[in-house]
Amino acid sequence: MNEILASLHARKSVRDYLDKPISAADREAILLAACAAPTAGNQQMYTILDITDQALKDALAVSCDHQPFIAKAPMVLVFCADCQKWYDAYIEAHLAPRAPGAGDIMLAVVDASIAAQNAVTAAESLGIGSCYIGDILEQCQTHRELLHLPAYVVPCAMLVLGYPTQQQMDRPKPARCALEHIVHENAYRRMDGAELRRMFSPRAANGYDAWMAAFWKRKYESDFALEMTRSVEEYLKAFDNGPGGVHN
Repeated sequence: MNEILASLHARKSVRDYLDKPISAADREAILLAACAAPTAGNQQMYTILDITDQALKDALAVSCDHQPFIAKAPMVLVFCADCQKWYDAYIEAHLAPRAPGAGDIMLAVVDASIAAQNAVTAAESLGIGSCYIGDILEQCQTHRELLHLPAYVVPCAMLVLGYPTQQQMDRPKPARCALEHIVHENAYRRMDGAELRRMFSPRAANGYDAWMAAFWKRKYESDFALEMTRSVEEYLKAFDNGPGGVHN
């Protein structure tokens, strides 16, 4: 296994960091790697917010489900799906662009997510750990105000980065599902009950039904999941407001 593959397989989320700053050179290397990511039509439909203000980190630690490690992270990046800058650029060229729609924002979310994962991979190569923070999207209305985001910008991914503690390095990485269940050849293959049970059996030490019921309650029916759906639906209404929505 080559160095890149080994790094991809070894990488796990890191939520506890050494009190060690990330150098300016390494910060730039991570950001340059993010911006080198594949992007639809070379549009780079994202903007990266490099959060350096400690008061802002503290606020994000509270708004993102009261997670103190966010405030302690040496590097915090918010990846925004950005349909605003192209809209504004078209207007600057004396064009009359339509309001961005669902397809535009989906494309921008993909662009931003790929850029974020490039940042993760670059950081890992430098010995810097990372963790995605889903609450940046769950509380998108709060973060629109906190980060001064215009109508056609969505905070879709957040990364906190830092050098992992020894405990974090020693912690085992959670197992992934077997390839046979995740990779379907040529067409989608809906799995039957027996295969679903086989897929999750490594995680369901206490039995499939009990484990699945607990997971369902903790994730799918959680307050977090329900609020994310409500909040994102409300947030995306800006994309239905037409050009005037830009000034909301």
